[in-house]
Amino acid sequence: MERLGTGIGWRPEIADAVERMPGIDWVEAVAENVCPGHLPESLERLRERGVTVVPHGVSLGLGGADRPDEGRLAALAERVEALGSPLVTEHIAFVRAGGALTASPPLEAGHLLPVPRTRDALDVLCENVRIAQESLPVPLAVENIAALISWPGEEMTEGQFLYELADRTGVRLLIDVANLHTNHVNRGEDPAKALAELPLEAIAYVHVAGGFERDGVWHDSHAHPVPRPVLDILADLASRVCPPGVLLERDENFPEPAELERELGAIRRALETGAVERVKTQLLEAGSAATRRAMAGAVGPGDGDAPGGGDASVPTRGTRGAEGELLAGAGAERPGNEPEDAEGRLLAGTERPGEETRAAEGRLLADDGAGQRGEETGAVGATRGAFDLPHPSECRAARQRLGLAQAALLSALVAGTPVPEGFDRVRVGVQARALAAKRADVVAKVAPELPVILGEDYRTAFLGYAQTHPMTGGYRRDALTFAEHLLSAGRPGDAQARRDLREWWLERSGPSPRSRRPAHRLARATRKVLLRR
Repeated sequence: MERLGTGIGWRPEIADAVERMPGIDWVEAVAENVCPGHLPESLERLRERGVTVVPHGVSLGLGGADRPDEGRLAALAERVEALGSPLVTEHIAFVRAGGALTASPPLEAGHLLPVPRTRDALDVLCENVRIAQESLPVPLAVENIAALISWPGEEMTEGQFLYELADRTGVRLLIDVANLHTNHVNRGEDPAKALAELPLEAIAYVHVAGGFERDGVWHDSHAHPVPRPVLDILADLASRVCPPGVLLERDENFPEPAELERELGAIRRALETGAVERVKTQLLEAGSAATRRAMAGAVGPGDGDAPGGGDASVPTRGTRGAEGELLAGAGAERPGNEPEDAEGRLLAGTERPGEETRAAEGRLLADDGAGQRGEETGAVGATRGAFDLPHPSECRAARQRLGLAQAALLSALVAGTPVPEGFDRVRVGVQARALAAKRADVVAKVAPELPVILGEDYRTAFLGYAQTHPMTGGYRRDALTFAEHLLSAGRPGDAQARRDLREWWLERSGPSPRSRRPAHRLARATRKVLLRR
């Protein structure tokens, strides 16, 4: 796996600051926010400097019951090509449900929702991942997500679920340590246990982000500083393996650049702490192994003494040599020499993940009697684990069962239907309110004229609309439907605001907009509102 180094999530709001930050080896951009034919100038400049750009998708819904949409896959592949990326990432989540598979209205979550850790869900996810791998020109890595709710009747832990997914498909893993912390607070899951069960050689890179706790629930906001527990989980991961890359995520409420740089510094220190522990563990293991070998070699038939009268319990030169190799392999400096670059020392790593992966694959293939698998890139990578495919009829049945379950949950979250049996009703309510709040925030971003026209009434009006109108398309369609809902009810009450809203809706709901100058439309709407005050 390519070594990425230390990176930060690229967002337009901090684009200039990211360009000036020292020590940024790579960035990650939300794939859906990038237009291949018109890349942001900031990303172009970063690429010219040799900074790697990785597209991070949020809308495929690989954990959903339906097969991945061909159009979305093609769009993601186009962004990979435009950015010259070495890999592409997505999420282990479902984002929509309903439709033809379940003979029910299609629903959009507008958010990443957890997949049940069941055999059905795993079979469907594996097939969806293989479909995506065949359509993408570079390796795919998938991310574990944060969750407020737990599915009843789960059959695996998160670590077991991810291990089987990677083993059956060859997909790489994007491990979000902040999401492990979220699931620890919200679902009582042990981050250390999850890390212990992961196939560490499959890790492509790591996400680190902040959040906040309210009423005993952790919200993975990506809008707050990285807390100490998340850094501790990162250090624990780094004590087990040297991750190829680590990235700081921040999506809103952006602080000053100096604060972001301090967070990156804290991330590097956590990695260094973990690397020191990793080297210590390897030295102890090497010393113990060398001692056992020396003792075994020293004891001849009927003779308990070591050759030459030496003490077999004392580490030999071979032991010390093994220790030296470990120090060099882990990137540690010799005693007495201070490292010049902590990050460089960490990224020197131990055995390269690619070699570990191939070794593990070789053992698995030898056990199962399968032929040799291909390299883990693009479509060829999708062949890894092909021998573990379920029968097509079984997968079709699993898709339908999963689809019905996901549609029932999503309907409860966005359409107010009864909560399915086995779910925590309080947590489902918390998740439903969080989805509605996020929906209001995103609509305000994609249609900034609406909060201007409606003023302080915007949020209350939108949340009331969201209770009875689930999202069935994208956020722009949602904004238009919201405006239609208000106008059909004779709202807003202010006549001028109602005329402004009607004009806004007419400009966007026809076959072609009446004006090609959105900035002027926003300025005009703002001016009208200000003149009324």
